[in-house]
Amino acid sequence: MKILILCTGNSCRSQMAEGFLKSFNKDLLVYSAGTKPSKHVHPKAIKVMSELGIDIQNNHPKSVNKYLNKSFDYVITVCGGAKEICPVFSGKVENRLHIGFDDPAEATGTEEQIFSEFIRIRDEIKKDFYKFYVKKIYDYP
Repeated sequence: MKILILCTGNSCRSQMAEGFLKSFNKDLLVYSAGTKPSKHVHPKAIKVMSELGIDIQNNHPKSVNKYLNKSFDYVITVCGGAKEICPVFSGKVENRLHIGFDDPAEATGTEEQIFSEFIRIRDEIKKDFYKFYVKKIYDYP
């Protein structure tokens, strides 16, 4: 089972979703990418994932161009805000899904409020991707 998770910067949401899917099942081939990849994975994304024992500190943002000639069972976009345009993947795809989340990197306020937003989004990603895993992957033939 090959899964590609897409967003714009590939620094927060898609990285967290990739980490969760890999933690649910080590046999899944999970990748993430962005249309305009950031220079690094957001430090707060790394920290909130490490709180759950998932290490994404060695991950790095990648361009969707790296995957255009590959085939996937699922391509899932995770962009959530109306300000953001989700990327379109033109490669060979069996199933396309959108599971949207707010971008925690856009959070404002005190450090505590911003960190709280990263935790909120992380927990939403975990919940929604676990539902996806159970419904679509766990019973995969």
